[in-house]
Amino acid sequence: MTQVTDHGGGVLSLRVPIPDNPLGHTLVYVVDTDRGPVLVDTGWDDPDSWDTLTRGLTACGTSAAEIQGVVVTHHHPDHHGLSRRVREASGAWIAMHAADTAVVRRTREARPEHWCTYMAAKLAAAGAPDEHLAPLRRARPSTLPGLSPALPDRDIVPGELLDLPGRRLRAIWTPGHTPGHVCLHLEETHPAQLPGHGRLFSGDHLLPGITPHIGLYEDPDDATVTDPLGDYLDSLERVGRLAPAEVLPAHQHPFSDTAARVRTLLTHHEARLTGLLTLLAEPLTPWQLAERMEWNRPWGQIPYGSRTIAVSEAEAHLRRLVKLGRAEAVSGSEPVTYVAV
Repeated sequence: MTQVTDHGGGVLSLRVPIPDNPLGHTLVYVVDTDRGPVLVDTGWDDPDSWDTLTRGLTACGTSAAEIQGVVVTHHHPDHHGLSRRVREASGAWIAMHAADTAVVRRTREARPEHWCTYMAAKLAAAGAPDEHLAPLRRARPSTLPGLSPALPDRDIVPGELLDLPGRRLRAIWTPGHTPGHVCLHLEETHPAQLPGHGRLFSGDHLLPGITPHIGLYEDPDDATVTDPLGDYLDSLERVGRLAPAEVLPAHQHPFSDTAARVRTLLTHHEARLTGLLTLLAEPLTPWQLAERMEWNRPWGQIPYGSRTIAVSEAEAHLRRLVKLGRAEAVSGSEPVTYVAV
Protein backbone atom coordinates (compact mmCIF):
# COMPACT_ATOMS: atom_id res chain seq x y z
CA MET A 1 0.00 0.00 0.00
CA THR A 2 1.25 3.46 -0.90
CA GLN A 3 2.29 5.35 2.21
CA VAL A 4 1.11 8.96 2.29
CA THR A 5 1.90 11.36 5.14
CA ASP A 6 0.13 14.68 5.64
CA HIS A 7 2.63 17.20 7.05
CA GLY A 8 0.02 19.95 7.34
CA GLY A 9 -0.24 23.26 5.56
CA GLY A 10 -0.81 21.70 2.13
CA VAL A 11 2.32 19.52 2.16
CA LEU A 12 2.15 15.73 1.82
CA SER A 13 4.79 13.10 1.16
CA LEU A 14 4.84 9.76 -0.67
CA ARG A 15 7.31 6.94 -0.14
CA VAL A 16 8.49 5.99 -3.64
CA PRO A 17 10.64 2.83 -3.65
CA ILE A 18 14.24 2.66 -4.85
CA PRO A 19 14.80 -0.81 -6.35
CA ASP A 20 17.54 -2.93 -4.77
CA ASN A 21 18.84 -0.14 -2.57
CA PRO A 22 19.25 -0.15 1.22
CA LEU A 23 17.80 3.38 1.39
CA GLY A 24 14.47 1.79 0.55
CA HIS A 25 12.59 4.80 -0.75
CA THR A 26 12.63 8.49 -1.66
CA LEU A 27 10.23 10.85 0.07
CA VAL A 28 8.51 12.74 -2.74
CA TYR A 29 6.70 15.84 -1.50
CA VAL A 30 3.42 17.14 -2.94
CA VAL A 31 3.01 20.87 -2.36
CA ASP A 32 -0.33 22.58 -3.01
CA THR A 33 -0.17 25.92 -4.85
CA ASP A 34 -2.85 28.26 -6.17
CA ARG A 35 -2.17 26.88 -9.65
CA GLY A 36 -2.15 23.19 -8.69
CA PRO A 37 0.19 20.63 -7.12
CA VAL A 38 3.97 20.78 -7.48
CA LEU A 39 6.36 17.94 -6.65
CA VAL A 40 9.65 18.21 -4.82
CA ASP A 41 11.64 15.36 -6.45
CA THR A 42 9.98 12.39 -8.17
CA GLY A 43 11.73 9.10 -7.33
CA TRP A 44 13.55 6.42 -9.31
CA ASP A 45 12.59 5.66 -12.92
CA ASP A 46 11.19 2.15 -12.44
CA PRO A 47 7.72 0.71 -13.27
CA ASP A 48 6.98 -0.15 -9.63
CA SER A 49 8.15 3.28 -8.52
CA TRP A 50 5.95 4.97 -11.12
CA ASP A 51 2.95 2.90 -10.03
CA THR A 52 3.60 3.84 -6.41
CA LEU A 53 3.88 7.51 -7.30
CA THR A 54 0.65 7.54 -9.31
CA ARG A 55 -1.28 5.62 -6.63
CA GLY A 56 0.07 7.99 -4.02
CA LEU A 57 -1.02 11.04 -6.00
CA THR A 58 -4.50 9.55 -6.26
CA ALA A 59 -4.51 9.05 -2.48
CA CYS A 60 -3.58 12.74 -2.17
CA GLY A 61 -6.63 13.71 -4.21
CA THR A 62 -4.77 14.53 -7.41
CA SER A 63 -3.06 12.73 -10.31
CA ALA A 64 0.10 12.82 -12.41
CA ALA A 65 -1.88 14.66 -15.11
CA GLU A 66 -2.56 17.55 -12.70
CA ILE A 67 1.05 18.16 -11.64
CA GLN A 68 2.09 21.69 -12.58
CA GLY A 69 5.82 21.43 -11.98
CA VAL A 70 8.69 19.42 -10.53
CA VAL A 71 11.35 21.05 -8.35
CA VAL A 72 14.41 18.77 -8.29
CA THR A 73 16.78 19.08 -5.35
CA HIS A 74 19.59 17.40 -7.35
CA HIS A 75 20.21 15.26 -10.40
CA HIS A 76 20.56 11.80 -8.82
CA PRO A 77 18.20 9.19 -10.31
CA ASP A 78 16.31 8.55 -7.07
CA HIS A 79 15.30 12.22 -7.15
CA HIS A 80 15.12 13.16 -10.83
CA GLY A 81 14.41 9.76 -12.39
CA LEU A 82 10.63 9.98 -12.87
CA SER A 83 10.61 13.64 -13.95
CA ARG A 84 10.26 12.63 -17.59
CA ARG A 85 7.23 10.44 -16.87
CA VAL A 86 5.59 13.25 -14.89
CA ARG A 87 6.22 15.74 -17.71
CA GLU A 88 4.84 13.32 -20.31
CA ALA A 89 1.70 12.81 -18.22
CA SER A 90 1.05 16.47 -17.44
CA GLY A 91 3.25 18.85 -19.41
CA ALA A 92 4.78 19.94 -16.10
CA TRP A 93 7.88 22.14 -16.05
CA ILE A 94 11.05 20.78 -14.44
CA ALA A 95 13.34 23.06 -12.42
CA MET A 96 16.93 22.34 -11.33
CA HIS A 97 20.04 24.33 -10.43
CA ALA A 98 22.15 25.09 -13.52
CA ALA A 99 25.20 23.20 -12.19
CA ASP A 100 23.23 19.96 -11.98
CA THR A 101 21.47 20.64 -15.27
CA ALA A 102 24.95 20.73 -16.80
CA VAL A 103 25.61 17.24 -15.39
CA VAL A 104 22.31 16.01 -16.86
CA ARG A 105 23.20 17.50 -20.24
CA ARG A 106 26.63 15.82 -20.23
CA THR A 107 25.00 12.50 -19.34
CA ARG A 108 22.54 12.82 -22.22
CA GLU A 109 25.17 13.85 -24.76
CA ALA A 110 28.15 11.66 -23.83
CA ARG A 111 28.78 8.48 -25.80
CA PRO A 112 29.10 5.42 -23.52
CA GLU A 113 32.60 4.64 -24.80
CA HIS A 114 33.70 8.18 -23.92
CA TRP A 115 32.40 7.75 -20.38
CA CYS A 116 34.17 4.39 -19.98
CA THR A 117 37.47 5.79 -21.22
CA TYR A 118 37.21 8.80 -18.90
CA MET A 119 36.33 6.72 -15.84
CA ALA A 120 39.09 4.18 -16.50
CA ALA A 121 41.68 6.96 -16.80
CA LYS A 122 40.40 8.71 -13.67
CA LEU A 123 40.46 5.52 -11.61
CA ALA A 124 43.90 4.56 -12.92
CA ALA A 125 45.20 7.96 -11.83
CA ALA A 126 43.74 7.26 -8.37
CA GLY A 127 45.70 4.00 -8.16
CA ALA A 128 42.88 1.52 -8.90
CA PRO A 129 44.16 -2.03 -9.59
CA ASP A 130 43.88 -3.65 -13.02
CA GLU A 131 41.06 -5.96 -11.92
CA HIS A 132 38.90 -2.93 -11.15
CA LEU A 133 39.79 -1.18 -14.40
CA ALA A 134 39.31 -4.22 -16.65
CA PRO A 135 35.47 -4.12 -16.85
CA LEU A 136 35.57 -0.47 -17.95
CA ARG A 137 38.31 -1.11 -20.51
CA ARG A 138 36.53 -4.03 -22.15
CA ALA A 139 32.97 -2.70 -21.94
CA ARG A 140 31.18 -2.37 -25.25
CA PRO A 141 28.80 0.54 -25.79
CA SER A 142 25.99 -1.86 -26.70
CA THR A 143 26.22 -3.49 -23.27
CA LEU A 144 25.90 -0.25 -21.32
CA PRO A 145 22.49 0.98 -20.17
CA GLY A 146 21.29 4.05 -22.04
CA LEU A 147 20.80 6.94 -19.66
CA SER A 148 18.69 9.80 -20.90
CA PRO A 149 17.33 11.74 -17.91
CA ALA A 150 14.85 14.53 -18.56
CA LEU A 151 16.47 17.85 -19.38
CA PRO A 152 15.12 20.55 -17.02
CA ASP A 153 13.48 23.57 -18.65
CA ARG A 154 13.73 26.01 -15.73
CA ASP A 155 16.73 27.14 -13.67
CA ILE A 156 16.56 27.29 -9.89
CA VAL A 157 18.31 30.53 -8.99
CA PRO A 158 19.83 30.58 -5.48
CA GLY A 159 18.21 33.08 -3.13
CA GLU A 160 15.17 33.63 -5.33
CA LEU A 161 11.57 32.63 -4.70
CA LEU A 162 10.29 29.98 -7.08
CA ASP A 163 7.28 30.85 -9.22
CA LEU A 164 4.68 29.04 -7.11
CA PRO A 165 1.50 31.11 -6.74
CA GLY A 166 0.35 31.26 -3.14
CA ARG A 167 3.65 29.93 -1.81
CA ARG A 168 6.95 31.41 -0.69
CA LEU A 169 9.50 28.72 -1.55
CA ARG A 170 13.04 30.07 -1.62
CA ALA A 171 16.01 28.24 -3.16
CA ILE A 172 19.09 27.74 -0.96
CA TRP A 173 22.16 26.55 -2.90
CA THR A 174 23.83 23.78 -0.90
CA PRO A 175 26.59 22.23 -3.06
CA GLY A 176 28.61 19.25 -1.89
CA HIS A 177 26.54 16.11 -2.43
CA THR A 178 26.24 17.37 -6.01
CA PRO A 179 27.47 20.70 -7.44
CA GLY A 180 23.94 22.00 -7.93
CA HIS A 181 22.16 20.57 -4.90
CA VAL A 182 19.51 22.90 -3.50
CA CYS A 183 17.45 22.98 -0.36
CA LEU A 184 14.07 24.68 -0.52
CA HIS A 185 12.92 26.92 2.30
CA LEU A 186 9.16 27.15 2.72
CA GLU A 187 8.79 30.55 4.36
CA GLU A 188 5.71 30.12 6.50
CA THR A 189 4.57 29.59 10.06
CA HIS A 190 4.89 25.91 10.89
CA PRO A 191 1.41 24.26 11.02
CA ALA A 192 2.20 22.78 14.45
CA GLN A 193 3.63 26.09 15.69
CA LEU A 194 7.11 24.63 16.21
CA PRO A 195 9.72 27.32 16.97
CA GLY A 196 11.91 28.26 14.05
CA HIS A 197 11.74 29.72 10.57
CA GLY A 198 9.45 27.77 8.26
CA ARG A 199 10.23 24.34 6.84
CA LEU A 200 13.14 23.10 4.76
CA PHE A 201 12.98 20.51 1.97
CA SER A 202 16.55 19.31 2.40
CA GLY A 203 16.95 16.69 -0.35
CA ASP A 204 20.07 14.70 0.57
CA HIS A 205 21.96 17.63 2.08
CA LEU A 206 20.66 17.16 5.60
CA LEU A 207 19.33 13.75 6.67
CA PRO A 208 18.43 12.63 10.21
CA GLY A 209 20.65 9.55 10.40
CA ILE A 210 22.79 9.35 7.25
CA THR A 211 25.89 11.24 6.22
CA PRO A 212 25.46 11.94 2.48
CA HIS A 213 28.11 10.92 0.00
CA ILE A 214 30.51 13.71 -0.93
CA GLY A 215 32.31 12.87 -4.16
CA LEU A 216 33.48 14.43 -7.41
CA TYR A 217 31.21 15.52 -10.26
CA GLU A 218 33.53 17.11 -12.74
CA ASP A 219 33.36 18.08 -16.36
CA PRO A 220 36.02 16.03 -18.21
CA ASP A 221 36.72 19.12 -20.33
CA ASP A 222 37.19 21.45 -17.34
CA ALA A 223 40.49 21.30 -15.42
CA THR A 224 39.19 23.29 -12.42
CA VAL A 225 40.13 21.63 -9.12
CA THR A 226 36.99 21.61 -7.00
CA ASP A 227 36.58 21.24 -3.22
CA PRO A 228 33.19 19.51 -2.78
CA LEU A 229 33.71 18.68 0.89
CA GLY A 230 34.58 22.30 1.66
CA ASP A 231 31.46 23.35 -0.25
CA TYR A 232 29.37 20.89 1.73
CA LEU A 233 30.67 22.04 5.12
CA ASP A 234 30.05 25.69 4.21
CA SER A 235 26.53 24.79 3.05
CA LEU A 236 25.84 22.96 6.32
CA GLU A 237 26.73 26.00 8.36
CA ARG A 238 24.53 28.19 6.18
CA VAL A 239 21.54 25.87 6.66
CA GLY A 240 22.24 25.78 10.41
CA ARG A 241 22.02 29.58 10.56
CA LEU A 242 18.68 29.43 8.72
CA ALA A 243 17.22 27.51 11.70
CA PRO A 244 14.08 26.03 10.13
CA ALA A 245 11.38 24.75 12.47
CA GLU A 246 11.38 21.39 10.68
CA VAL A 247 13.45 19.61 8.05
CA LEU A 248 11.65 17.53 5.42
CA PRO A 249 14.42 15.31 3.99
CA ALA A 250 14.30 13.04 0.94
CA HIS A 251 15.04 9.90 2.97
CA GLN A 252 14.21 8.50 6.41
CA HIS A 253 11.90 10.94 8.27
CA PRO A 254 11.33 14.62 9.14
CA PHE A 255 13.10 16.10 12.15
CA SER A 256 13.20 19.38 14.01
CA ASP A 257 16.55 19.97 15.75
CA THR A 258 18.45 21.31 12.74
CA ALA A 259 21.26 22.90 14.76
CA ALA A 260 22.07 19.64 16.57
CA ARG A 261 22.14 17.64 13.35
CA VAL A 262 24.39 20.20 11.66
CA ARG A 263 26.81 20.10 14.61
CA THR A 264 26.89 16.29 14.47
CA LEU A 265 27.75 16.29 10.77
CA LEU A 266 30.42 18.97 11.11
CA THR A 267 31.99 17.04 14.00
CA HIS A 268 31.85 13.79 12.00
CA HIS A 269 33.72 15.25 9.05
CA GLU A 270 36.36 16.93 11.22
CA ALA A 271 36.95 13.62 13.02
CA ARG A 272 37.17 11.82 9.70
CA LEU A 273 39.70 14.29 8.32
CA THR A 274 41.78 13.90 11.49
CA GLY A 275 41.65 10.12 11.13
CA LEU A 276 42.77 10.32 7.51
CA LEU A 277 45.83 12.33 8.56
CA THR A 278 46.84 9.37 10.72
CA LEU A 279 46.49 7.05 7.72
CA LEU A 280 48.53 9.49 5.63
CA ALA A 281 51.57 9.11 7.85
CA GLU A 282 52.75 7.06 4.88
CA PRO A 283 52.19 8.04 1.22
CA LEU A 284 48.94 6.60 -0.14
CA THR A 285 47.07 6.81 -3.41
CA PRO A 286 43.37 7.72 -3.22
CA TRP A 287 42.54 4.05 -3.84
CA GLN A 288 44.81 2.91 -0.99
CA LEU A 289 43.29 5.54 1.28
CA ALA A 290 39.77 4.35 0.41
CA GLU A 291 40.78 0.76 1.22
CA ARG A 292 41.84 1.86 4.72
CA MET A 293 38.94 4.24 5.47
CA GLU A 294 36.06 3.17 7.68
CA TRP A 295 32.88 2.34 5.73
CA ASN A 296 29.62 0.67 6.69
CA ARG A 297 31.16 -2.71 5.79
CA PRO A 298 34.65 -4.15 5.25
CA TRP A 299 36.33 -3.16 1.98
CA GLY A 300 36.24 -6.75 0.73
CA GLN A 301 32.43 -6.73 0.97
CA ILE A 302 31.90 -3.46 -0.89
CA PRO A 303 30.48 -4.06 -4.40
CA TYR A 304 32.32 -2.96 -7.53
CA GLY A 305 30.29 0.18 -8.23
CA SER A 306 30.34 1.26 -4.60
CA ARG A 307 34.14 1.02 -4.55
CA THR A 308 34.26 3.59 -7.34
CA ILE A 309 32.02 5.87 -5.25
CA ALA A 310 34.20 5.30 -2.17
CA VAL A 311 37.34 6.33 -4.06
CA SER A 312 35.56 9.49 -5.19
CA GLU A 313 34.76 10.30 -1.56
CA ALA A 314 38.37 9.61 -0.54
CA GLU A 315 39.52 12.07 -3.21
CA ALA A 316 37.07 14.71 -1.96
CA HIS A 317 38.54 14.40 1.54
CA LEU A 318 42.08 14.55 0.19
CA ARG A 319 41.30 17.77 -1.65
CA ARG A 320 40.00 19.31 1.56
CA LEU A 321 43.17 18.33 3.44
CA VAL A 322 45.37 19.70 0.67
CA LYS A 323 43.44 22.97 0.58
CA LEU A 324 43.79 23.27 4.36
CA GLY A 325 47.54 22.68 4.08
CA ARG A 326 47.31 19.47 6.11
CA ALA A 327 48.35 17.09 3.30
CA GLU A 328 50.18 17.31 0.00
CA ALA A 329 50.87 15.30 -3.14
CA VAL A 330 54.21 13.52 -3.24
CA SER A 331 56.23 15.04 -6.07
CA GLY A 332 56.96 12.61 -8.90
CA SER A 333 54.73 9.79 -7.62
CA GLU A 334 52.84 7.83 -10.28
CA PRO A 335 50.02 7.20 -9.62
CA VAL A 336 49.97 10.20 -7.35
CA THR A 337 50.27 9.58 -3.61
CA TYR A 338 49.49 11.93 -0.74
CA VAL A 339 51.07 12.35 2.68
CA ALA A 340 50.20 14.35 5.79
CA VAL A 341 52.24 17.49 6.49
